[in-house]
Amino acid sequence: MNTFPGRWVGGTALVLGPVLLLLGTLLRSPFHFFFPDQLRAMAEHPGLMTAAYTAFAAGNVVLGFAVVTLAQRIARPLGVWAGVFVLVGLFERTFHAGVDQAAQGLVRRHGPQFATELVAASYGDLHLFSYLSFTIMFGWYVLAFAAYRSGVLGVARSLCLASAGLLPLGVLKGTELLSIVGTVGLCAALVPLGVRVLLDGPRPSRRAVLLAVGAVPLVGALALVSTAG
Repeated sequence: MNTFPGRWVGGTALVLGPVLLLLGTLLRSPFHFFFPDQLRAMAEHPGLMTAAYTAFAAGNVVLGFAVVTLAQRIARPLGVWAGVFVLVGLFERTFHAGVDQAAQGLVRRHGPQFATELVAASYGDLHLFSYLSFTIMFGWYVLAFAAYRSGVLGVARSLCLASAGLLPLGVLKGTELLSIVGTVGLCAALVPLGVRVLLDGPRPSRRAVLLAVGAVPLVGALALVSTAG
């Protein structure tokens, strides 16, 4: 695969993205779904909730590369539009993750009661993504149909892909049964495809491996520098 994001990035994203979403979903499953309980859990279990929300946010970002890879394999206009819808929905979930992070900071500095009151007062505020919320669910249904029509996925795995549209949307959402169904379905749909993409081609050259290994500490250093502001 010579097109962006490439076989290795695309295949890895198809495997890792759904797994990260499932991990984040399961980590916050012990706590009640609605935001007051999520904020209380952030105060009582900060490490666990940080891990849960971080894994879920990372999964949405990684899934962006997975969706581009899948849309390219569909190679039809419907797949293009489905990819656009799903990507916009993932952008919106990443926006929600920023709000979740801000709320977590409020809990840490001012306590869950203050954070709950502030979130409740501003929960219905309109913003750009308020008008695009339909993409979070609708995009997965269109993408699943396009994947089935193109033959990239069979009936069962297309239905599994469509189940990603069952994931609740909005800020500070916990886990419910549909959350687990959606993320497990996403894993069932995309992980086997990711493995196939990774295996479908020659092994990387020694030069490519050495470049990748050398880039790891550089990326790590840039990540540390980024935290400085």
